Amino acid sequence: MSKILVLDEKLEKASELELPATYAEVNSHNLYLYVKSYLASLRANTAQVKTRSTVSGGGKKPWRQKGRGGARAGSTRTNVWVGGAVAFGPSTDRNYFQKVNKKQKRLALECALEEKAAAGKLFAVDSLEVASGKTKDAKSNIEKLGLRDALIVKNELDAKTLLAYRNLANCYVIDASEINAYLVAVYSAVIIEKSALEFIVKEG
Repeated sequence: MSKILVLDEKLEKASELELPATYAEVNSHNLYLYVKSYLASLRANTAQVKTRSTVSGGGKKPWRQKGRGGARAGSTRTNVWVGGAVAFGPSTDRNYFQKVNKKQKRLALECALEEKAAAGKLFAVDSLEVASGKTKDAKSNIEKLGLRDALIVKNELDAKTLLAYRNLANCYVIDASEINAYLVAVYSAVIIEKSALEFIVKEG
């Protein structure tokens, strides 16, 4: 059973919390499937080439069928000609959607949280509010913990805290209701408010 490091107001280790025992039993393949689906959904699907039906020109037969000793040709826009169409190229008809069940999404989140806790990179605090709204104050919080980057999870995101964290390239602040397995997995550490943690565990 992995433990969450509880930090005090000075962001120093105060105690520990335990994740539910069931989190450790989740198959990591659920996380793999969710991340795969999440990344697939981000694809723009704008790659497209011109096929025989869309390429311009080539309506006239370039030379007669027989009698000149060369290969026959019916158009200058086939895929073997320079300036011709493309065969088997990408098309916007492709659908990248990969279905993941609601239960699997939940299992993926539990697995991601368990992995972060096992690595000692899941921190819980009473409050993450930055009342000043200043980026330098938010930056000092991250530097105190010596983190490369972090996902900040608040129970209810306020405007001042968002203002403080949003300009930090190595931080991403979200509301507890927005959390997902991909965000937990992709950041090297997760700092979460206790109330937000209770909400997430209760949702399961």
